[in-house]
Amino acid sequence: MTDTAYLALGWPQVALAGLLLLVNVGLSVALRLGLAKTLLVAGARMTVQLVLVGLILEWVFALESPLPVLGIALVMATLASVTAANRTRRRFRGIYWDSLLSVVTGSMVVTGVALAGVVRAEPWHDPQYIIPMLGMVLGNSLNGISLGLDRFTSTLYDRGELINSRLALGANRWEAARSEIREAIRTALVPTINSMLVMGVVSLPGMMTGQILAGAAPVDAVRYQMVIVFMIASAAALSSLGAILLAYRRLFNDRHQFLRHRLR
Repeated sequence: MTDTAYLALGWPQVALAGLLLLVNVGLSVALRLGLAKTLLVAGARMTVQLVLVGLILEWVFALESPLPVLGIALVMATLASVTAANRTRRRFRGIYWDSLLSVVTGSMVVTGVALAGVVRAEPWHDPQYIIPMLGMVLGNSLNGISLGLDRFTSTLYDRGELINSRLALGANRWEAARSEIREAIRTALVPTINSMLVMGVVSLPGMMTGQILAGAAPVDAVRYQMVIVFMIASAAALSSLGAILLAYRRLFNDRHQFLRHRLR
């Protein structure tokens, strides 16, 4: 830790910063974008949500039992999985369960490994570590799943005749869908890769910036940020791969038939 004092912000200072949103509102009014009401509602909603989260986290951080912490983690994962499925234009029966299974498996396994093997928090369920780290991992897993599933289902639907032609010519279901699976996984991972390529050069990550503002030494903040980025990349890959493969299993049966009618 450095000797830099942490500068706490009061609500008047937060309100003053909130006035910056008027720039967006003024731009919307001047250019007749029709976004003024949406911006104000979004700002108010964000404020209420963050205040509630802050109050909840204060209560969570005081807990010593792992069960409430794991329960909150499961709620976070469930909300992330529902959001990921809702962002997919072409859906099928079971997409929410598949999304939940993929999120829980990918995010919680990666977070658990990082907590136990890298950070080595004591106790392992310390909410000061598990909740923020899991939250960052879930947010990126959500994006990966939504992008990958949307690309996979939309491509399958649009290429229905091509898929059936491959099957008719003797391809099995994996051979018929392999290129679409690869495209979907590549799409899911592109945002994470792009973020890693410019991190530290074009942009300073949120966690690193927050730790520096809180008085942590920049080198210490960098180490934590690197751990988080590696976690995010791994969890996004595992979650996206799981969701896409589960979708593949639902949209192709054991008789190597493409069930295009399941996409709606």
